[in-house]
Amino acid sequence: MTKDLFDRNLQHERPLAERCRPDSLDAIVGHSRLIGEGSALRKQIDQGYLPSVIFWGPPGVGKTTLARLLAKAMAYHFIDISAVSSGVREVKNIISDANDKLRYHSQKTLLFIDEIHRFNKAQQDALLHAVEEGTLTLVGATTENPSFEVIAPLLSRCQVLKMEALTKEDLQQIIQHAIDYDALLKRYTFKLPGMDTLIYYGSGDARRTLNLIEIAFHMADKTGQSITITEELVKQAADQNPLYYDKKGDAHYDTISAFIKSVRGSDPDGAIYWLAKMIESGEDPVFIARRLIILASEDIGNAEPYALMLANNAFQAVTHVGMPEARIILAQVTTYLASVPKSNAAYLAINRAQAFIRQDGLRPVPLHLRNAPTDLMKLLNYGADYKYPHDFPDHFVEQSYWPKDIKPQTFYEPTDQGREFKLSKYLQSTSRLKKEK
Repeated sequence: MTKDLFDRNLQHERPLAERCRPDSLDAIVGHSRLIGEGSALRKQIDQGYLPSVIFWGPPGVGKTTLARLLAKAMAYHFIDISAVSSGVREVKNIISDANDKLRYHSQKTLLFIDEIHRFNKAQQDALLHAVEEGTLTLVGATTENPSFEVIAPLLSRCQVLKMEALTKEDLQQIIQHAIDYDALLKRYTFKLPGMDTLIYYGSGDARRTLNLIEIAFHMADKTGQSITITEELVKQAADQNPLYYDKKGDAHYDTISAFIKSVRGSDPDGAIYWLAKMIESGEDPVFIARRLIILASEDIGNAEPYALMLANNAFQAVTHVGMPEARIILAQVTTYLASVPKSNAAYLAINRAQAFIRQDGLRPVPLHLRNAPTDLMKLLNYGADYKYPHDFPDHFVEQSYWPKDIKPQTFYEPTDQGREFKLSKYLQSTSRLKKEK
């Protein structure tokens, strides 16, 4: 009897988000398109087949939970590792154990790798043969676009399933389930005038939402068996919640969005504020540095080309130096990028060009623009009639750089910001930007 009471107390010590994890695929809230009845993945499971998959989505949407429930549904041996703390040797040991379980016990293994985007190429390479041969089934979770972070050979062996942030209705259902069924919360009658505020601060993240309601529960006045969770109480819980900024995820959308928008808006002080918040919350400094590289091209571009070089150098420096000194490097680059002229002309140019190609299709390169490294290619007129610009005055000559039968388009439209103004003047002088009259 004493043991039973002790176990129940331990249950209450576990975070609410852990106590409320679904215990079956049917109990999952949201993601019906991915795992609901009639979905492709559910059909495969019903047929006794589970492919290797990568779940891509924001924190707190159930990637880890879904992996556990998939293993349970298939009666697979479940192994859970984090890419942050695991190396090639551990992966190889897991593969060896999985091979033994399959050979001697006819049991398959599901290897779940959280933050799989943090595995380097050697670590990802170590998984290839095991996944291809079926020694184990891989389920990866990432908050980053796997097309950029997972090597192509591994990506080709997996199905990539995009998991969206949970909706307001999803979060309401999760909250109500916790109130109705959690062993501690169900002892009380809840009034939730702060529901909308709770969902707002939850930001589509079930774990964050449950953390907030748990903190609010412990802060609330308990009159008999009744508890009222007000808007003000939720805000206080958000201020005091050490997990409000989820340190386990990479894509902390709200804060990084505010940071990027402050730099884009040329407000160095606002940008430094959000940078400080990320640093104080334990954000990965390399993640911030990578975002600054993207911003330098997308939002500054040729208005100040040095911004990209500075951001890239900062990435290298942050990688080598580490925290806490890396914060100084990030602050220097952040304030510089926020203080220089802005242009998104290059970003718009590639978007326009890609859209044009999707509509028009892929065209062959005209012969005069092709290289001719062999005699055969020269006989086929590769490179014939090409005009070498440096042989002409001002290092410029009129000629077509477009496929045949395509009217030249204007994708890149330089602004008059910073150094890009000079580019605009030069291109006008070569008549590339002259409008048809």
